[in-house]
Amino acid sequence: MNVIKVPGINKKHRVLMYALSSCAWCKRAKRFLRDHNIEYEYIDLDLCSREEREKIRSDILSRRGRLSYPTIIVDDTILITGYNEDRIRKVLEI
Repeated sequence: MNVIKVPGINKKHRVLMYALSSCAWCKRAKRFLRDHNIEYEYIDLDLCSREEREKIRSDILSRRGRLSYPTIIVDDTILITGYNEDRIRKVLEI
């Protein structure tokens, strides 16, 4: 699985994003995190193997999420589905 780490000054939370490489909302979420110097990791599902995609889908569903992208997981406990800037700000304390 190709996990891409984006460095940032703000390392207060562990942030993992499941995204699609061609999704405008996913690109917007990545830009938002970058612009706020949040260190995060992301995986573009459409660039993963079929088995990896299934693992990711199972992970999201096991966290009671829905299959919508971007899906952002903060500190392995908080799930943010879709691009919701207000919720991202609140959870990441921006």
